[in-house]
Amino acid sequence: MSVSARGDRGSDLEADLDAPVRTVVVHCPHWPVVAAGLAAPDLASPDAPVVVVRANRVVAASAAARLAGITAGLRRRQAQSRCPHVVVLDHDPLRDARWFEPVASAFDAVTPVVEVSEPGTLAFASRGPSRYFGGDQAMAERTTWIATGAAGGAEVGVGVADGAFAALLAARRAVRNGHPVVVEPGGSPSFLAPIPVAALGQAAVGDVVGPDLTDLFVRLGLRSLAHVASLEVADVLGRFGEPGVVAHRLARGLDPRPLQVRRPAPELSVSREVDPPAEQVDRAAFVARTLAVEFQQILEADGLACTHVMVEAETEHGETLARHWRQEGALSPAALVDRVRWQIEGWLGGSAASRPTAGIARLTLVPVEVVAAKGRQLGFWGGETLVDERILRAVARIQGTLGSSAVCVPEVRGGRSPADRVERVPVDAVDLTASRPATRPSHVVEPWPGRVPDPAPATVLADPEPVEVVDAQGRLVGVTGRAEVTAAPTRLVRPGHPPESVVGWAGPWPVDERWWDPARHRRRARFQVVGASGAAHLLAVESGRWWLEATYD
Repeated sequence: MSVSARGDRGSDLEADLDAPVRTVVVHCPHWPVVAAGLAAPDLASPDAPVVVVRANRVVAASAAARLAGITAGLRRRQAQSRCPHVVVLDHDPLRDARWFEPVASAFDAVTPVVEVSEPGTLAFASRGPSRYFGGDQAMAERTTWIATGAAGGAEVGVGVADGAFAALLAARRAVRNGHPVVVEPGGSPSFLAPIPVAALGQAAVGDVVGPDLTDLFVRLGLRSLAHVASLEVADVLGRFGEPGVVAHRLARGLDPRPLQVRRPAPELSVSREVDPPAEQVDRAAFVARTLAVEFQQILEADGLACTHVMVEAETEHGETLARHWRQEGALSPAALVDRVRWQIEGWLGGSAASRPTAGIARLTLVPVEVVAAKGRQLGFWGGETLVDERILRAVARIQGTLGSSAVCVPEVRGGRSPADRVERVPVDAVDLTASRPATRPSHVVEPWPGRVPDPAPATVLADPEPVEVVDAQGRLVGVTGRAEVTAAPTRLVRPGHPPESVVGWAGPWPVDERWWDPARHRRRARFQVVGASGAAHLLAVESGRWWLEATYD
């Protein structure tokens, strides 16, 4: 073979690698609300305002709630103020997965491989189905009909385009238009050109590109995907690194997956028997979590990371179940555990008609696509460190044993007492690697009548300790109905401790809670007190009794 012939063949191969796959995306907006309506039919009424919240923020809203002005990202209190009779539900990923599995299963007869990126969104290659149904348009209309029926009549958008990213944005436009959107072959760059760059952070690749990069694009004047696509690849790589290259490829309508993606070796698959066969979700999910952790460890030992995994299950009666899960970035241990758990919930937690006829006897995880595991670039002046990496791995191991909800992190919330101002949030709802903002969220600094000012106490007692605060005559100090102290505190008496003189105090900060409910009405006042030893305490008085709630450093 001549040199020129070899070069021509190499160019053709490179073009084939860059060529995006013709893709169909089915998108069900606000799926958490749809799943809640399928689980509780009384919530499925079109006139019922329903929202689903995660970490005190709205993640999905019904049509009636959206008409009332509720949008994703609002705080719970804001949503309730805009629609006082709105029904607020906590986000349940297992519920989302359980009710989306019948939608994904409806396409098993249409295409051999259905890829789920998250409950509410799936994709498959259009080549075979398009030929069968007589073209992309006919296939898209048929796909819409299938998805709408499987989703209980919910709103569905279907998009067809070159590449999953363009197809997803076409599916979102289809929701707004009320009919499928088909982008002609080769037309993805033109379709994407006028779309704002914010779409990069909102789509399925948001965890790869990230909102920080899209915000940087906007500040630099790159407001549309056409602006990003017009940049030189070398400039993008030098200034924005790999996330910038991914964004650049997406804006050009190319496949965002890196070229080093390769088919994994068969020995990387992991399998485990379930004995006795599991018919309940909780028992199967426990095995699945353990299997997911083992799977991740095997890949890491070979220096690999998985972007596309197939979850297989074999029942006691010989039935074989399989579902593909894809993420544009590498699946983290926690993300992998979540997807396996969601799929088990989808198989075993559905209706009797959709469940397998016997319990799951074997679970298998098969890596479909892997990439070279790239070590994280650690921060030179702080930021992400090896400690962060070890923490993420430890969290994943604990989740694999105890479940994802067993690991929580403290989050500062709005409130009055120290206990009210800190809430334990499941670790899945936060990004452990994200830097914490220097300023507090707005819901924390908003006025809270009766809120004790900063600084926050160092130690909050789980069970407040009874104490006494007396004046110079030895009488117990009280607070009047006008929030005035009956006398200046002069001495603090704690059981098991010698009496201590009070050298400084501040307050009171009164709280009058639930005045409309006689059975639950509470009047409490808090004080900051400094003793002669230098120790500072947060005290509360209620119904003539004093309590030690917290201490300061």
